[in-house]
Amino acid sequence: MNRFVIDTDPGVDDAHAIMMAFAHPEAQVEAITTVAGNVSLERTTANACTILDVLEQDVPVYAGCSRPLVSPTSDASHVHGQDGLGDSRYPPSKRKVDGEHAVNALVRLANASPGELTLVTIGPLTNVALATRLDPTLPTKYKRLVVMGGAIRGTGIVTSVAEFNAHTDPEAVAIVFDAWPGLTLISWETTMAHALSAEQVKKLMAMDSPRAEFFRRITQWKINFIQQSMDRHVLPTADGLAVAVALEPDIVRKVEAHYVQIELAGHHTRGQTVVDWDDQTEHEPNVNLVLELDMERFWELMQAAVR
Repeated sequence: MNRFVIDTDPGVDDAHAIMMAFAHPEAQVEAITTVAGNVSLERTTANACTILDVLEQDVPVYAGCSRPLVSPTSDASHVHGQDGLGDSRYPPSKRKVDGEHAVNALVRLANASPGELTLVTIGPLTNVALATRLDPTLPTKYKRLVVMGGAIRGTGIVTSVAEFNAHTDPEAVAIVFDAWPGLTLISWETTMAHALSAEQVKKLMAMDSPRAEFFRRITQWKINFIQQSMDRHVLPTADGLAVAVALEPDIVRKVEAHYVQIELAGHHTRGQTVVDWDDQTEHEPNVNLVLELDMERFWELMQAAVR
C-alpha cells in the first residue's frame, strides 16, 4: 500500500485529484493539508472537508498558510467559482479540522514514518517551503515529492510566462527547488498536452453515482471558463495528472532531468519557471520534468475517480 499526504488548495481540479487518490486500490491517503491559493484558506479548508464528506472518507485535515510568503494574496475564484467548487452550493461540512498547523503536521508526519510517505503538492508551495525551513532534513524523510506547478516553456496562464501555483508564491518555489533535489514536476504545458477531450468529459458527466453528481456540479463552471477564455473544448486536469504520477510512476512515458529555478525579480517574468534545457550551467539537475504520460491509463484513473 502506497501512503500519501496531499497538500492542496481545493479548487475544482484539486477535487478531481483527491477523488482519484481515494479511488485507487493501492493508495492510502494519510492526511490532507490545505493552503490558500485558488480561494482563501478558509474556503480551501472547508472544501477539503466537503470533498471528504462526498467520498465518505475520514482522514485528518490540517489548515496551513493563509497567504504567500512575500507576494500579495490573490486567488483564482474566476476559474473555480467564488466557493472554489464551481459555486456548486454544497452545504457546509460539519467535519472538524485538526488544530495542528499544516506546516507542523507535514514535519510530524514525515518524522513518524520516515521514508514511507509520498508528498503530493497541488497548490502553492507555501506550506512545504515553511516546513522545509522548519526542518531542513525534511526532503530526506519523504519518500518522494510530486509537484504540480510551473510553465517550463514559458507558456503561462496567469501571466504570459507564469503558471498559477508558481506565480502565487515564487519564493516558496525557490525554497523547495533548492532543497528537494529529484522532485517530480508536472507543468502547465504538460497539463494542456494531456487535457481531457469534450467527449471524455461528457462520459464522466453521464455517469450515475454520487461522485459523478459531485463532478457535474463542481466542474461545469471551469469548463465554461476554459471555453470562454481559451476557446478550447477540453478540460485541463493539472492536479489529477500530478496525483496520477504519484499513484502510478509507470504512467510517465517521457521525463527529463534538468536544473530548474524560479524567477523572483523580473518585472515581466516574476514567477517564471526557468529550465536549463541544454544543461549550460554547472548545476546538477534538481527536477524531473514529466513531459508525456500514458493517457489511456490516466483516462481509466479518471473514470474510477468518478464511478
